[in-house]
Amino acid sequence: MRVLVTGGAGYIGTHTLLELMAQGHETFVYDNLSNAHPKALERVQSLSNRQVNSVPGDVRDTESLDSVMQDFRPEAVIHFAGLKAVGESEEKPLLYYDVNVRGTVSLLQSMDKVGCHNIIFSSSATVYGEPDQMLCDEDHPTRPASVYGRTKLIAEQILTDWSGTHPENSAVLLRYFNPVGAHPSGEIGEDPNDVPNNLMPFIAQVAVGKRAALQIFGDDYDTPDGTGLRDYIHVTDLARAHVAAVDYADSHSGARPFNIGTGQSYSVKDMVAAFEKACGKQLPTQIAPRRKGDIAAITADPARAQRELHWQAEHSLDDMAASTWKWQSKNPNGYGD
Repeated sequence: MRVLVTGGAGYIGTHTLLELMAQGHETFVYDNLSNAHPKALERVQSLSNRQVNSVPGDVRDTESLDSVMQDFRPEAVIHFAGLKAVGESEEKPLLYYDVNVRGTVSLLQSMDKVGCHNIIFSSSATVYGEPDQMLCDEDHPTRPASVYGRTKLIAEQILTDWSGTHPENSAVLLRYFNPVGAHPSGEIGEDPNDVPNNLMPFIAQVAVGKRAALQIFGDDYDTPDGTGLRDYIHVTDLARAHVAAVDYADSHSGARPFNIGTGQSYSVKDMVAAFEKACGKQLPTQIAPRRKGDIAAITADPARAQRELHWQAEHSLDDMAASTWKWQSKNPNGYGD
């Protein structure tokens, strides 16, 4: 199948490209490189031993996007392109609505022009907000606690409405929990611009000596050790979920959300301990105030994805930490090395 991947040069995008190509799909990447590095696609090409076709571009640039759509004629789109930092979204709400919401509308309009009926959307567990119970299934109420989460939920609603406009339209909404880890080769991994917004790349940069200490944002949550509990999923497992979603969209219509997680949560301190085991040294930490928009604990109920996508996570916490350390120690400055 021909699959257009928006944001395909990013962290999750590059891992998904490898999985798509391994399954015989023809891919094309459309990415404005605002949070990605061109070298990432070169490494995907080397790892896959296949040509990676791409054009730089923004999903809000209708003329450029239409041109790519007309040339490639995708049968499915995987939509990663978007902004994803909870804290930044509170500071720059209009930017987040512009990129995450207007960008999604622009993409759907461009898909309609070429008769592309299948989209897999990079959503987030942040759409649930503070959960009523720790284990969340897809029927849990959605009440996001951040601008970022609200942009994801609005995009989901737009995709759901779009899916009803044509009998063949299919929108698969993948609600990620917390992607971590890296490709086993250590050649591709998470390489955030500036200060990392996510826990694992920050831990990795401390371990490699790039940052002095890890800030733990809040140690007074109602959790066993006072730090936030999250369901962390290995990026390779997450990438496989996208390939499963492409297959699902090809034979189903309408909109359907899926939790993509493991069903197991770990605290911030658990993650630090796992990384210390992987890198073989103790890491300095500092307690900092809670961040606006953060919640105490959430865990995925992945039963629907297991049942309907025929997918489940396979990697352990040790795998996540070890692969991240391999990537960061091999590339201390990310793709800038």
